[in-house]
Amino acid sequence: MKPFRGDPAPATSQAMVELVFVAGTIEVRGLSDEAAEAIPALVRDARAACHRARGLDYAEVVLGLVRAKIPYDDKARAYATLEHGALAHREPRPYQAEAIAAWKKARGRGVVVLPTGAGKSHVAVMAIDAQRRSALVVAPTLDLVRQWYDLLRSTFGVPVGIVGGGDHRVESLTVTTYDSAYLHMEHLGNRFGLVIFDEVHHLPSETYALAARFSLAPYRLGLTATLERTDGREAELAELVGPTVYRRDIVEMSGAYLADYETVHVDVELAEHEREEYEAMRAVYRGFVKSQGIDMRSPNGWGEFIRRSTGSAAGREAMRAYRRQRELAFAAPAKLAYVEHLLHLHKDDRAILFTQDNATAYAIARRFLVPVITHQTKVSERSSILEKLASGAYSAVATSKVLNEGVDVPDANVAIVVSGSGSVREHVQRLGRVLRKKGDKRAVLYELVTRDTTEAYTSQRRREHSAYRPA
Repeated sequence: MKPFRGDPAPATSQAMVELVFVAGTIEVRGLSDEAAEAIPALVRDARAACHRARGLDYAEVVLGLVRAKIPYDDKARAYATLEHGALAHREPRPYQAEAIAAWKKARGRGVVVLPTGAGKSHVAVMAIDAQRRSALVVAPTLDLVRQWYDLLRSTFGVPVGIVGGGDHRVESLTVTTYDSAYLHMEHLGNRFGLVIFDEVHHLPSETYALAARFSLAPYRLGLTATLERTDGREAELAELVGPTVYRRDIVEMSGAYLADYETVHVDVELAEHEREEYEAMRAVYRGFVKSQGIDMRSPNGWGEFIRRSTGSAAGREAMRAYRRQRELAFAAPAKLAYVEHLLHLHKDDRAILFTQDNATAYAIARRFLVPVITHQTKVSERSSILEKLASGAYSAVATSKVLNEGVDVPDANVAIVVSGSGSVREHVQRLGRVLRKKGDKRAVLYELVTRDTTEAYTSQRRREHSAYRPA
């Protein structure tokens, strides 16, 4: 399948043009202004005396030249055809076969949404095997980079490159982080014909999106379990990667392909003196916000509060009050007492305790003598902790946000959300940590919420997903 390569169609009066990849863009040299009008992606660059398009528009430019029967010398493309495909083949599950078929039907561009534990990485392997083009996998964390590196090396039996985390080795199959991808894509963007964006919901940001715009890869695959973003920018993925071509949700797959599960919502109460302090702190914070005319519901509300809170004694007091009322809600003594009950109840299981912030994670670790993983935990230590959780040496681990995605612990079957944000995506990711199928495992997610605090509203928002059916 080579729709973007081959001998050009018979020439018109237009002389042969030249395509060159320059800093994440495609320069089309020698094309007349009249001929360029037929290719909307092209703009005239008077300084460089050529027409120019984004790397993202490479396929559109080539197809436009072919349609116009304009001969071209393609010096932009530098990616290779893989000599052989996968050496290890695994029978795809029906939905994986459906997903790759839908992606191929969309001309090799699009997003596949499957729950955590459903085998999204196998869909990516099938895409690489189908297209046989140099491929780049972009992942959000170094842990995931390592997992992809191991998977690609064992599946295809070829050297696999890594860009990021201190490595910079480029091979026909390469893995990188989002942070490294947007920094290096202006130089590497023509080296790969297929780009796979793992956890693709990270892509639509001002910086990460450059990784897609600077790449000329005609084939693109996005993978995620949770497409939606709080800012709504997932709509940009249609341009950066392609449309959503296949989607299956947790409720469709539990039991057959994912562990069966239940979710349990637990309300806890503040003691009388805690309630009084909470309301007092809340009043200080809300009073300042109101006096400053800050709309906390607006996209800029939080940033505006931070900016104004630094400018006066009243503002600094409001920030202290805000932090204290959050602390009272996130780590209420009654909530921690219930955690103790759950850890005893599930002493023979594998539990992950999720918190919104590091402070609460460390508090839980000290109180219950369980290991803790935060963004400050070194990769080697993180791997050791997860190995011991899987082996049963540890029955529980506390974490803030770093285990929301990219963790493969099939033995984990209990998730305890002690605190979290209002993000639906975050909540579904946390559920997904314990849904990987293993034997007749049944998973459970507990959500602990301090009654009559802002957590109650946060809980309502983050549970707006079909996965959170009544227990």
